Amino acid sequence: MATRKSIKSEQQTVSFSHKLVSWFAYVYSVFLGWTTRIYWFKTDEFLALEKQGKNYIYCIWHNQQLFLLYPYRGQKIAALISQSKDGEYIARVLPHFGMKAVRGSSTRGGARALIELMRAVREGYHPMLTPDGPKGPIYQVQHGTLYLARKTGLPIIPVGTALSYKFKVNSWDKMRIPLPFGKTALTYGKAFYITPETDLDAAAAELKKELDRVTDQSEMFINKKHFDNQKG
Repeated sequence: MATRKSIKSEQQTVSFSHKLVSWFAYVYSVFLGWTTRIYWFKTDEFLALEKQGKNYIYCIWHNQQLFLLYPYRGQKIAALISQSKDGEYIARVLPHFGMKAVRGSSTRGGARALIELMRAVREGYHPMLTPDGPKGPIYQVQHGTLYLARKTGLPIIPVGTALSYKFKVNSWDKMRIPLPFGKTALTYGKAFYITPETDLDAAAAELKKELDRVTDQSEMFINKKHFDNQKG
């Protein structure tokens, strides 16, 4: 009985911790949105898809994801979030912004996550994926995003971002933590369509090139320096 009580107490502590940290993350995200100047650079191709009410898959590097909550609020985003404890924090914040969390990754719960993402697409959500997550290698496109695009027929829209004020965490992806009172740019790239005949390795290489290009454009606009995909 003592062991069961200990486990239950630990679970309650973890649950309370998730609620508390997630609440602070939500408040901080809103504060960031209020104090950060956002520049959008959307392609004519994307604007046409948006005007026609078409669906699409957002694709962004893993370490660029933390500032995206406020800018994309209310846009029916279905974000793929890992089943880790850290992922739980993000998953709890998403509903506050009208977004849906789909739990899973290429290393854990991948098949189930793919099914859930396809269901979200049918409900009108736009999937948002980080092709180098959840564990890297950094800035390398894995095939998960391509599989989803092939299954759904939706175009992949690469998005590259840059922040003027941030600090980097010593993690595999050099996660960028946004700071307030700065600027950010979101640059959209060309759409990628994946058919049953598409060579996935070649498509992954091209998608990486495009993600690097739009990230570089954002970095040049905000920080006046080129994106270094070796240093993160």
